[in-house]
Amino acid sequence: MRADGLRDFVAALYRAAGLPGDDAALVADSLVKADLWGHSSHGVMRAPWYLDRIRTGVMKARTQAEYLVDGGAIAVLHGHDGVGQVIAKQAMDSAIDRARKHGVGIVSVRESNHHGALGYFTRMAAAQGCIGMLVANGSPAMAPWGGRKKVVGNNPWSIAAPAGRHAPMMLDIANTSVARGKIFLARQKGQPIPDSWALDKEGRRTTDPVAALEGVIQPMAEHKGYAISAMMDVLAGALSGSGMLTEVAGPYQAEKRSRSGHFVMALNIAAFGLLPVFEDRIERMIAEMKAAPRADGVEEIFYPGEIEARNEAKHLAQGIDLPENTVLDLRQAATHWGVAAPEELMA
Repeated sequence: MRADGLRDFVAALYRAAGLPGDDAALVADSLVKADLWGHSSHGVMRAPWYLDRIRTGVMKARTQAEYLVDGGAIAVLHGHDGVGQVIAKQAMDSAIDRARKHGVGIVSVRESNHHGALGYFTRMAAAQGCIGMLVANGSPAMAPWGGRKKVVGNNPWSIAAPAGRHAPMMLDIANTSVARGKIFLARQKGQPIPDSWALDKEGRRTTDPVAALEGVIQPMAEHKGYAISAMMDVLAGALSGSGMLTEVAGPYQAEKRSRSGHFVMALNIAAFGLLPVFEDRIERMIAEMKAAPRADGVEEIFYPGEIEARNEAKHLAQGIDLPENTVLDLRQAATHWGVAAPEELMA
């Protein structure tokens, strides 16, 4: 499906749900961008989840965030259960503005909602000559190392930086062995998952995505992933005054307030030195990494963010291939909200 048509359709769904036009366009663009990058786990598959949360009232269609603290380089922004993407953009815009004045800008976000792919927002900073960082805490996904009950979220984080003549260098990861959205995507496609991704509720390895979602997702790098995730909750949850650990609900839990918090930071590169010099250094980093001797069977080495940039170019030219169950969910959402689905989605 063509990206423009999909973006317009998803925006129409959100307008029908009560979002102002600009907010609806932002949410739609963020979801379609994830599909363009090849991260369908954070793409339009999630649109019906967010719509259900608006329908039940746990996420407010009209976002009315307010600053509780405005301290120059730092701020605390209360999201009041508004739309996650709208709040995250406001926070990143504010962090960038503060970084231009003070060299660094940090916005701690309280009581927000899930906002899709974090890299969408850190790349906003990279486009403005800043290094952007965003941390969010999520609903319980993994057990504390050595435990067997879900307590700790996957608590994703992203860093992006301008890379001169290249697409931005970007990291966007969860601290579980895999983002939970990829397990939802496997369920959508009816596909098994690797047995290293999760344990079922009895504590056994499983290849069944349904059993995995009922069980515990494994941390990346064993105890290291657990510890990183716990510290990300310090930044996103404890510092902001939002929910922590089991107090946070996921985007697919339509009856529960999210209580998610964010940590948003921008570093003004020009405050540290000349931006062109920095970009030249990143270009040199990329060249050295890509020139490293390749392991057997590896045709090319990629820098962080390069695969997403290539996927975006490919999918803009060739269209986005959506899983069948995602198409069915979008058709159902169109019917519920009284929005005409594009012909490509009905074929």
